[in-house]
Amino acid sequence: MTEFDVVIAGGGLTGLAVAAGIGRIGGRVLVIEQERIDRLVEPTFDGRVTAVALGSKRLLDRYGAWDAMAEHAGPILHIEVGEKNSPANVHYDHLDVGQEPFGWIVENRDLRKALIARVDALPSVEVVAGHRIQAFDRTPARITVDLGGRSVSARLLLVTEGRFSRTRAMLGIDTEEWDYHQRALVCTLAHDLPHHGRAVERFFPDGPFAMLPMRGLRSSIVWALEERLAEEVAGLNDGLFLAEVAERFGDALGELELVGPRFSYPLRMVMAERATDERVALVGDALRGIHPIAGQGWNLALRDVDAIVDLVTERLSAGLDPGDAGTLAAYASRRRLDGISMVAITDGITRLFGNDLFPLKLARETGLAVVERLPPLKRLFMRHAMGTLGIGES
Repeated sequence: MTEFDVVIAGGGLTGLAVAAGIGRIGGRVLVIEQERIDRLVEPTFDGRVTAVALGSKRLLDRYGAWDAMAEHAGPILHIEVGEKNSPANVHYDHLDVGQEPFGWIVENRDLRKALIARVDALPSVEVVAGHRIQAFDRTPARITVDLGGRSVSARLLLVTEGRFSRTRAMLGIDTEEWDYHQRALVCTLAHDLPHHGRAVERFFPDGPFAMLPMRGLRSSIVWALEERLAEEVAGLNDGLFLAEVAERFGDALGELELVGPRFSYPLRMVMAERATDERVALVGDALRGIHPIAGQGWNLALRDVDAIVDLVTERLSAGLDPGDAGTLAAYASRRRLDGISMVAITDGITRLFGNDLFPLKLARETGLAVVERLPPLKRLFMRHAMGTLGIGES
């Protein structure tokens, strides 16, 4: 039986980032991914983009993965948040808090390509594709995982399979879930005029609409709609669909053109009842999956990654057990407040901006106006958007 320091269930963005972080110090890591690796980087597999905040970029740089992503990354230099046809909007400029962008918009497949290349370059990391955990057995010292024909053991199992994790269910870890009864419509648009690095999020009673700056004359839209309406909009032909987009966004970017297919994803909040189990830790969306309204999902996951990689690195460097009860308790403690806060914030924003009742509309406009007129508060929100709070420098 092959022995590892860490086994990672899930070879998506979060699992690969953990493998890169632990593998860079020579930790023996096995990544288990049920999809074929070539399938993960196909243009038709996902279609989503990710907002990589400045703090997350620094982490990926430390792990040796950012350089391969940088050429595909569109910088976010300005952020505009508000409601259409309302004078109350907040405008953020990265120069108000420094010289670096708030973050970057990168296609998920480009993130995967870069992380896969980085992990492939680490001799202590092995990736097993086309497999998933069939069963497991634990002793006080190790966890043994059955892959169906092959058994491996490790001192720590990290579950990074996402918010609908099969392994988490096998472990008997329950979740609290909230179905927003919305779907996110996602696609890439080409346009005639430059976006100048401006990300725009506008709120409508039927859901938020975001236009995110990609590399070149392209933008990604993430449009959350009530399920029935989302189905209707998704069924429109390209011309009518673009007309609906222009109605919401305006003509600031000139003529719009669809690039590639449209995708649709259900929106649901999922929060695990606990972050750890014996010899096991949940990381990223397997621990808690949030609404994409603030574009902070993977940045939150990378703060989990930072915490567990830091703890595992510390333990391995000292010749200690990276999966003992003390390590797991420290991880759960470090990630509790940030996780709960982001769940509450994103859920609260979704509810506040998804209702057109006059008292709530007035509260929204008042709040946006206050933020716009108070520079210290505005700078605090900008630093939070940059994700520089909560990520270490290990």
